[in-house]
Amino acid sequence: METRLRQALGRAEEVARELTAPDVARDPARLKALGREHTRLAPIVKSAQRLARLEDELAQAREMAEEPDPELVAMARADLARLGPEAEQLRAELHAALLPRDPHDDRDAIVEIRAGTGGDEAALFAADLYRLYRRFAERHGLSVEPISISEGNVGGLKEAIFAVRGAEAFGLLRRESGVHRVQRVPATETQGRIHTSAATVAVLPEAEDVDIRIEPNELKIDVFRSSGPGGQSVNTTDSAVRITHLPTGVVVSQQDQKSQLQNKLKAMEVLRARLLDRMLAEQEAARSRDRRAMVGTGDRSAKIRTYNFPQSRVTDHRINLSVHNLDDVMDGHIDELVDGLRMASRQEQESA
Repeated sequence: METRLRQALGRAEEVARELTAPDVARDPARLKALGREHTRLAPIVKSAQRLARLEDELAQAREMAEEPDPELVAMARADLARLGPEAEQLRAELHAALLPRDPHDDRDAIVEIRAGTGGDEAALFAADLYRLYRRFAERHGLSVEPISISEGNVGGLKEAIFAVRGAEAFGLLRRESGVHRVQRVPATETQGRIHTSAATVAVLPEAEDVDIRIEPNELKIDVFRSSGPGGQSVNTTDSAVRITHLPTGVVVSQQDQKSQLQNKLKAMEVLRARLLDRMLAEQEAARSRDRRAMVGTGDRSAKIRTYNFPQSRVTDHRINLSVHNLDDVMDGHIDELVDGLRMASRQEQESA
């Protein structure tokens, strides 16, 4: 840990110097990247400084414990009993913070939720998940920006694509990718039978211009007339946009904005995120296999998490963790699940 800590503290000093450089101030992308890195390193610097002070106090207490004065010895032992556990806790926190991490964790996230198996009930569950992640983001001081919302029947959602912006947005949400299964009695069920439905969640790191270079001749852009809710411009102008990335075949459609230009900008944002995720998956073969296994086709059997309403239970099958506060979970209180997945990931890193 000592080597990693020295490297992190050294890097923190470099970042602080770079943030004041005039050329960085003229480069928004570089400034944003350095700002994210500074935000990540600041708690490490603070904890390291606190640990150094604690170790000094512990050293002084050990010296006092050797004094002949019984009163000083008693005070020293009290200090050792108080400061020792605090220092150990700080060391554990620093150890976790210094583990190798994905540099994309600090980025904003693009989240895609789609109704899977289950018809209208799956669409209702997709809407529930959209609300869940909005509430979770709000509790963590993150902002949610809808990109494309496709409504289904009876108040459900066929698809919801949205950006989550703020410190470590992708790091918080990345392990939510996969098939989420729900077991409950639908509102339309007259016999009281429990139905099983599913929705898929894909969480992608938002791409920046330096990540993905897209040439204009690699794009096929089609415009068409919007359909569905959206205001006076719907069905009157060709404002909807469909962009096809010819080298990969990735297609993104966008019609939620009022103008063709706005729809194009939003579609390009989603396209860049999908292409970055594709590039990262190709670089990491294991991650690629995991992602295909998690998302699959939306079939209810390819699940990572089950929301059982009759038993008020939520189970994450990857770490065999169950919580029994389903109402709170559906209101965005998924920190116990998120933290459990993070801890399992850290343990896997340490044993690798």
